[in-house]
Amino acid sequence: MYKILLVDDDPIILENNQTFFRSMGYEVICTKTAETAEEIILSNALDCVILDVDLPGGNGFELCEKIRTKTGLPIVFLSGYTEEESRVRGLSVGGDDYVCKPYSLTELELRVRARIRAGRAAQPPKSLTYGTFSIHPSSCSASCGSRSVDFSSYEFEVLYFLAKHPGELFTPEQIYDSVWKAPMNKGQKSLQVIMGRIRRKLYDICPDHDYIQTKRYKGYLFVPLETKKQTAPNAADKTTMPTKSP
Repeated sequence: MYKILLVDDDPIILENNQTFFRSMGYEVICTKTAETAEEIILSNALDCVILDVDLPGGNGFELCEKIRTKTGLPIVFLSGYTEEESRVRGLSVGGDDYVCKPYSLTELELRVRARIRAGRAAQPPKSLTYGTFSIHPSSCSASCGSRSVDFSSYEFEVLYFLAKHPGELFTPEQIYDSVWKAPMNKGQKSLQVIMGRIRRKLYDICPDHDYIQTKRYKGYLFVPLETKKQTAPNAADKTTMPTKSP
C-alpha cells in the first residue's frame, strides 16, 4: 500500500481525491497549506506528493523546490494553471509530473503510481544489517529484533547515509552535501532536529545502544553494536541518551 500526501486548498478537490485514492488502496494524508505540507513531509514516510500551485501560506513551486533539495520523493503537480509556462516551471523546479485541472482521477492515479514505481526502480538501495539491527530502504524503516520504526524521507536519508559508512565521522556540512547535494547555509538547526528525531526513534527500538553518536563540535557517526569498542567516541564526546516518555 502506498502512502501519499494531497495538498490543495479546494476542499471539494481534496475530498474527491482522498475518497478515490483510498478506494484504490492508498493511505492518504491531506492538508490545505504549504507550511503544514512541509511539516508532514518532514515527519512521515511518504511515497508521493500531489501538489497544488496556489496555496495559503506559500507557493507550490517554491515548496517543491525546497523539498527537492532534501529528498527525491516523487512530486506530481495538480494545477488549474494550464499554460506552457506554468507546466515548464513545475518540472524545472523538481516536479516529476504536471496534471492540469480538470482531470481524470483514473489518469491521475496511474501517473502517481508510475512515478512511485519509477522512483523505486531508479534507485534500488539494499537493506543494511548490523547484528540484530537492520535498515530497510523499501519501507523507510529500521528494525531491532522484533521491534521496528518508520522514518520520514528526510530522516531515513540521513540514517541510511551514515549507516553506509559505519564508524566514519561526518560534519553537518558533509552530511548536507552528501545527502541532499546542497550547501548547508543556515540549515544546521534543521539537521539537529532531524538527528534528534532519528535518535529518539532508534532508542525506542534499541534502548541498549546509541547507534547515532555525536562528537561534540565535530559531527555525527553511525556506530554498530559489534564495533562499539573500536569506533565509539569517548565519554566526553557522546551525547546524553534520550529518555523514554512514561
